[in-house]
Amino acid sequence: MGDVVSLTAVLACAWFAGAALYINLVEHPARLSCGTELAARQWAPSYKRATVMQASLAVAATLAGAVRWLQTGRPAWLCGAIAIFAVVPVTLVVIFPTNKRLLEPGRDPGSPETGRLLESWGRLHAIRSILSVVACILYAWAAIH
Repeated sequence: MGDVVSLTAVLACAWFAGAALYINLVEHPARLSCGTELAARQWAPSYKRATVMQASLAVAATLAGAVRWLQTGRPAWLCGAIAIFAVVPVTLVVIFPTNKRLLEPGRDPGSPETGRLLESWGRLHAIRSILSVVACILYAWAAIH
């Protein structure tokens, strides 16, 4: 049973980290290279789809890591669970205000302000990428030790 929980924690966290890194290193830069208006139009549906996937993975990785910590008492599981869970408050408190502004009805998708918001969003999203990579490393370390 412990192996299944460990595998769930590691895989869910790794999928989250992989998706987050892909967004920061590939998707968002490519989106921005197309110009502000097109970037803004593509960002909204991408954001909505990624939200469902990443929220599910963050919850699964957090719960599995916490369960594994309760089973083993190893601090790396708890630290990993805290790191991957931290993406939730970061998203809601730090990133969500930018998301809300980008999704405002009537927003001019080609405006300089929209461009600044998209640039800022990419930097803020990097926090999620970093937290998830840290969690993934902690989980992988805990799983092999």
